[in-house]
Amino acid sequence: MAVSQALVVRKRLVEVDEPWKLDIYENTGGYAAAREVVTTSSPEDTLEEVKASGLRGRGGAGFPTGMKWSFVPKDIFPKYLVINHDEGEPGTFKDREMFELDPHQLLEGMIIAAFAVGASKAFIYCRGEFALGSRRMDQAIRSAYEKGYLGSGIFGSSFDFDVVLHRGGGAYICGEESALLDSLEGHRGQPRLKPPFPAVKGLYGQPTVVNNTETLSTLPHIFNHGIDWFRKWGSEKSPGVKVFSVSGHVNKPGNYEVPLGTKLSDVLELAGGMLDGNAFKAVIPGGISAPLLTTTDIAMDFETLQAAGTMLGSGGIVFMDHTTCMVRNALIAAEFYEHESCGKCTPCREGTWWQVKVLERIEHGEGRQEDLDLLLDMCEQMDGRCFCPLGDTAAWAVRSNLQLFREDFQAHIDEGRCTYETDHRTLVGARAMGPGDAGVTPQPSEGIGSDSEARS
Repeated sequence: MAVSQALVVRKRLVEVDEPWKLDIYENTGGYAAAREVVTTSSPEDTLEEVKASGLRGRGGAGFPTGMKWSFVPKDIFPKYLVINHDEGEPGTFKDREMFELDPHQLLEGMIIAAFAVGASKAFIYCRGEFALGSRRMDQAIRSAYEKGYLGSGIFGSSFDFDVVLHRGGGAYICGEESALLDSLEGHRGQPRLKPPFPAVKGLYGQPTVVNNTETLSTLPHIFNHGIDWFRKWGSEKSPGVKVFSVSGHVNKPGNYEVPLGTKLSDVLELAGGMLDGNAFKAVIPGGISAPLLTTTDIAMDFETLQAAGTMLGSGGIVFMDHTTCMVRNALIAAEFYEHESCGKCTPCREGTWWQVKVLERIEHGEGRQEDLDLLLDMCEQMDGRCFCPLGDTAAWAVRSNLQLFREDFQAHIDEGRCTYETDHRTLVGARAMGPGDAGVTPQPSEGIGSDSEARS
């Protein structure tokens, strides 16, 4: 039986022309959920419904959304809602697509979230390179203000809600929520010491909820259709559907929305299988931060991947075939992390630099036998010893390549060269994405929407 998608947050993107326009959004049920919540429910009941839904953050950590909101103090004002739309994880481009093609869906989710936590102002932190999405969101915000969906007394209620779109500077570290808040305040984007966590002391020292684009885009559907409807997909601890960005050596790269718990092999089938029928070698299951897997016979949910020693992360799946040089793959990851390290802590600042130097030496045929243990030792000294997860994930990426494909590294040392053909040594190519391409919407396929402008 052919594998099919479970379209929820991507439904309009696939089935409706020009879904970013307000009248189109309203005609397909848009803002009905937010209106119902604001005019007939209470913040407490709204929060409890999100808790009961089991919705987990779709940005990487997978923390239960309702529980995160419950940490916000009830008696401290003002409170803020911040949207993390920085999406800099290599191999991940789902949020960009939603932002470009269905901005009102996010705005409606923001209204529900802000009402639940008592926030009267929200900031959307948008990656600076997302030009089309920024223009679309600007127009969406203006349209929503004109209709009374944003501003004072929205939907004729006593709830006031304002939204500000802020364009970031393009630093990967600003995907970390506290670094994002520093950047939003006008400071250099560097992670803060925690605790206190943003829910208690965040933007401008006030209680702040930080959520990912996909997370809040899911909310209108939960309130429109109910908790049981949402929980019919996934598992008890990982309910609902998830958008996966699929790239690498596949025939149809793109975004695919499937129930959590779907086998990775089924996701590969949706993406048209391995490019040119080549043999599967490895896969990054959740963005470049996630350790590699060498099997597709695994369920794509938070618990299963964690038990397998990796993570769902941002949902960026990168498939690699037998032509991939894993030394080069590790070097690409290390170069990305070295470039994006904020330099605040020594293990990350120095560790990523030395990772690149040693991997370059091996890749160029000048590696020494002791370099393999040296790399593992560096990863050990970085993992768990950095100020934020960036240095930890840099260690995971290099270590998984070396541990799973030590023979590739050994061959470089033994033969003094890369044993793979030059034009296949990296998975960055016409049908693949690498660190420099983070967030780029791939070529048209059945997995992405029908808007050609969004892919220009």
